[in-house]
Amino acid sequence: MTGPIRLGLIGDNIAASQAPRLHRLAGAQNGQRVVYDRLVPPALGLSFDDLFAQVAASGYRGVNVTYPYKEQAAGRVVVADPLVRAMGAVNTVVFAPDGPQGFNTDHTGFIAAYRQARGAAAPGTVLLIGAGGVGKAVAFGLIALGVRELRIADHDLPKAQALAAALKAARPGLITRTGRAATDLAAGVAGVINCTPVGMVGYDGTPLPRADLAAADWVFDAVYTPVETQFLQDAASIGLQVISGYELFIGQGVDAWRIFTGLPLDVTELRRALAEGQDAP
Repeated sequence: MTGPIRLGLIGDNIAASQAPRLHRLAGAQNGQRVVYDRLVPPALGLSFDDLFAQVAASGYRGVNVTYPYKEQAAGRVVVADPLVRAMGAVNTVVFAPDGPQGFNTDHTGFIAAYRQARGAAAPGTVLLIGAGGVGKAVAFGLIALGVRELRIADHDLPKAQALAAALKAARPGLITRTGRAATDLAAGVAGVINCTPVGMVGYDGTPLPRADLAAADWVFDAVYTPVETQFLQDAASIGLQVISGYELFIGQGVDAWRIFTGLPLDVTELRRALAEGQDAP
């Protein structure tokens, strides 16, 4: 490949994102310069659709998409994978000669993070908090991991109900419950997953009080900035197994790099460089 590889991240509140550094380091492993821009629609005075169109025409190889635009992105791309079409959320876009192509590496990243932490252990009954873009990807990941009962909490109840219906269409026999309040669905669950921005830098707090975590076995937080959210700290303090959103960040980033470039990546070296604060020009 000649010239720099131009990539970007479209999302709100992404100043602390480590995605630019991850992709610059991935490029450096391959002797490639990567230019990776943070693209915040409100800060640029643009709607998501207008920014997406501008980026598509500006020489970008591709973009990652994060909160709150993953569902909008799905409507702007061609999605070849029927599973990703069923999710209705896209976090990775490649600008191909025949138009933008959409992928979801949150899905594969979550499965990898879960298996790294829990191996072949079944998820058990799981409470999923947040039915937005990342929630959809994680929910379909839970199906792949063998979840039998999934409870979905979202303030937008029709959104939770729509996700439950899509999941049951993909996995007949799946038991689902939905509600607006996570506290109403927490009793008796084995796993609790946060797929809301609560706990992220700029969105302080926790999606579920510590008292409602007591009966669970494990938790996962899709938030990774900061890595140690209050939600994960609360869970660890009462002895639950915690799976950090940082593992999802690594997994989705590695898969996105492969989609963007097809170039190899030494993941162990990438982790070391990220942990040591390294960057590439």
